[in-house]
Amino acid sequence: MNLIEELRALDPSDPGRWPLPIRIGAVAVWFVVLALVLSYVFVWQNQRPELQRFEADEQKLRGEFRDKHAKAVNLEVYKQQLADIERSFGAMLRQLPGKTEVPNLLVDISQTGLAAGLEEKLFQPQAEQKKDFYAELPIKIRLTGNYHEFGAFVSGIAALPRIVTLHDISIKPDSKDAYDVLTLDLTAKTYRYLDEEEVAAAETQRREADKGRRKSSGGGA
Repeated sequence: MNLIEELRALDPSDPGRWPLPIRIGAVAVWFVVLALVLSYVFVWQNQRPELQRFEADEQKLRGEFRDKHAKAVNLEVYKQQLADIERSFGAMLRQLPGKTEVPNLLVDISQTGLAAGLEEKLFQPQAEQKKDFYAELPIKIRLTGNYHEFGAFVSGIAALPRIVTLHDISIKPDSKDAYDVLTLDLTAKTYRYLDEEEVAAAETQRREADKGRRKSSGGGA
């Protein structure tokens, strides 16, 4: 009787009558199966979260490597872009007058209205508003004239070598009987750059204001 026939002849309900080699083999198989099950339950399941964490870390490191590699490859391009930005910023900064140039710019704005043939009813600079590296100077302006003269005024403002923007524009008849004479109300804003001392002073004021707000918030708590 060969091995296959012996296996077919075995009685599963009475393993005690199996030949000794077959019993030993069956015990070995069950031992291997049990070892695999126990390994899965007590080893694989316990270490799986750690493995998943390592896999996530690996993917993160791979992503960082790709980003850094792309930056390294394009480093010269980034340097060129930075140089272009610095040149553009410098050109824009040169369009902002310094503190000593502001009075002349105000005169230029006023003269632009007069040169367009408009009558100046109001020219009132407002309080300066300081930003990060520049200051904003609003000017309330009221002019009278016609549409053609208003257009010449706006074109003249746009042609100034310094940055001047127009806001809150309102046009209405100067009187009920004079429809061809109009009143133009607007706010012109010009800008100047802050010198290093002004920037440092503004930064100090911001820090003191932040410190005061933190103290006030802490005291309220």
